[in-house]
Amino acid sequence: MSNSDVSHPPAAAKPKKAKPAVEAKPSANRGGPARAVADLLPDVGGAAFRRYGFVQSAVVSRWAEIVGPRYAAVSAPESIKFPHGKRAEGTLALVVRGAHGPMMQHITPEIIERVNRFFGYAAIIKVTIRSGDVPAPPARKAPPSIRAVPVELGDSLRAIADPEFKAVLEALAAGVAATRGPPMIEPPEPAE
Repeated sequence: MSNSDVSHPPAAAKPKKAKPAVEAKPSANRGGPARAVADLLPDVGGAAFRRYGFVQSAVVSRWAEIVGPRYAAVSAPESIKFPHGKRAEGTLALVVRGAHGPMMQHITPEIIERVNRFFGYAAIIKVTIRSGDVPAPPARKAPPSIRAVPVELGDSLRAIADPEFKAVLEALAAGVAATRGPPMIEPPEPAE
């Protein structure tokens, strides 16, 4: 009889000791400064976009920048299909409104060039066009100005185009205007 034929009784399983629960210490600064939801959840639509053939949702969201407002008004990207195992030589499917199909077919080489320039490589080699209804892009209105520039600050801030920079300079100017006289540094109190 060999050692491999002899059966050994299973070793008794040792019960695992429960680890004491560690309490999380609340931090004074729990989340830091406020952040945009888009920064916290950048890939919310990622699964839905991948399901319909979009590996980069930016093609959909930046379509007007890629092809220009004229063509974006009458077309929308539907999907990008790549050959199995590749991320190049794909087919872009477009939905085109009404009778704009022949025009879009005529500019297909330009669309391919622009989309490939957007990707940075030859991602698209073919475009398929389907007639359908293209939803109108939502009208974006400019955000309202935070507040009007006070007259006492002069015209120098009115020429600044960047609203964020302008708001910072207005706050600085208002802070300086609210003080009276030069800043005073008080001497430290003597230690007893």
